[in-house]
Amino acid sequence: MSGLTYCATAHVQRTFEQLMNGLPTQLKDKPQVILLAGGNTTFRNDTDRELPFRQESNFYYLTGCSVPGSFLLALYQPEQTDPSTRLSVKLSIPAIEVADLMWSVPPPTIEEAKQLFDVADIAYSSELQSAIDSLLESHPEAVFHTLPRNSPLFPTHTATDAYLLSSLHRTRLIKDENEISMLRRANDISSRAHETVMRVLGNAVQGKILQGNGAGIDRPLLPGEWLIEKEAEAEAIFVASCRREGAVHQAYLPIVAASKRAATLHYCCNDRDFTWGPVKPHDHLNHGALAHGPAPERQLEPQVLLIDAGCEWDCYSADITRTMPVGNGGKFTEKSKQIYSLVLEMQQKSIATLRPGVHWDTIHLLCHQILVEGFLSLGLFKGSKDEILRSGISSAFFPHGVGHSLGMDVHDVPSASKPVDNTTIPQDNVGHPKFYTYLRLRLPLAEGMVVTVEPGIYFHEHLLKAVEESEYVNHDLLKEYREMGGVRIEDDVLITSDGCENLTKVRSDVEWLELVCSGEI
Repeated sequence: MSGLTYCATAHVQRTFEQLMNGLPTQLKDKPQVILLAGGNTTFRNDTDRELPFRQESNFYYLTGCSVPGSFLLALYQPEQTDPSTRLSVKLSIPAIEVADLMWSVPPPTIEEAKQLFDVADIAYSSELQSAIDSLLESHPEAVFHTLPRNSPLFPTHTATDAYLLSSLHRTRLIKDENEISMLRRANDISSRAHETVMRVLGNAVQGKILQGNGAGIDRPLLPGEWLIEKEAEAEAIFVASCRREGAVHQAYLPIVAASKRAATLHYCCNDRDFTWGPVKPHDHLNHGALAHGPAPERQLEPQVLLIDAGCEWDCYSADITRTMPVGNGGKFTEKSKQIYSLVLEMQQKSIATLRPGVHWDTIHLLCHQILVEGFLSLGLFKGSKDEILRSGISSAFFPHGVGHSLGMDVHDVPSASKPVDNTTIPQDNVGHPKFYTYLRLRLPLAEGMVVTVEPGIYFHEHLLKAVEESEYVNHDLLKEYREMGGVRIEDDVLITSDGCENLTKVRSDVEWLELVCSGEI
């Protein structure tokens, strides 16, 4: 745990304040009720085998409670001038059943729950219906705001789900001190997991891990002997590192993509071998101890390995991407280093620009400007920078948004991050409308927001078809880059009062990456 109290009651208060701001005038003077259902344990297909449980994000935000089958009932009376009576919050948890004691971990008792959760009034779920009936009787004009919609448990004659979710998203957009501490913890654990994969790769380059060592003789391989030759093996080491540090869940399905597959943005098959080729005459790299395995008839071809993965800590997410060299003695090839360095420049200059008031579209456009300048310098583009930007062709190489909100969910609070009616979008940006098609964040930044910064450059065969006839592309030179797949670098960043703070700790500079992935440090 973070050591700080999870301030659930404060989250309820802030959510009601947002809710009141969004209500039509005729509802503002009425008592407001939030009735929220937590998640339930689900089962695989038609069996009694439990699937992993993770609490629904909005419910956890308002309660800090991860007990399946729980409910929140909160009353806000705007006419009350005394703050102590304006808000009341009740948490309902299931009672312990005999089967819970035999088959699984039972829910807490009422007394235990009062020590665990920042809610004063806690009762058993069996009493919830009478509490709802009592509230309807004492406050017949109350407006019930419910999630999820259409629950048979919830009253229907005064219930609405039109305002609550958007209010929760606006409230969750700005993180408090406790939330930031949990995001730090998720980033710390995930940063170490990324570095662990890199160091295992480096040990193999140094011959400290050999193919088949210990296997098939008298014992299985131990974790320190694992040799990474497949995407799945890299994923296994990442997840094991997180789990070892107490992170129960991954924030999303890890993306572990080697070689050309690194061009697929949400590739999550993670089921392919690294790319191997025959040993070439006069080859001096990747043989013997550097072969990543002793087989003399093959060598590990130079390639990149892109890992986009992050764990959760108490329902708060990390989202980190590192692209590392594999083969070539743990060093980038000349062309992969060129592209990696350009993506790193895109990210570093973006982070240096972050501060309250800066619109996210401005950051996104900055990345396209740097990409175009870099491609012109490399000779991949030709012509005028402004003409190329207006043509939109850079979106074939950088098709996604530069980042998104991060919090309890990895693509956090979408309705608040990208409002439908947004008059704040800069109107004088030079660029093409297709740059902004896939942005998940289109807001001016504010203190307390946490965002990812994740530029990338990809050579995806399908996407490149859109620029096959472009006069701005050096098509002959482009052929030399197509096989490398792609590069993405992603960090999680907190917006502060006068700038930002990078929460991600694993380094991404070329010198350090190559030293680690080659096993030299």
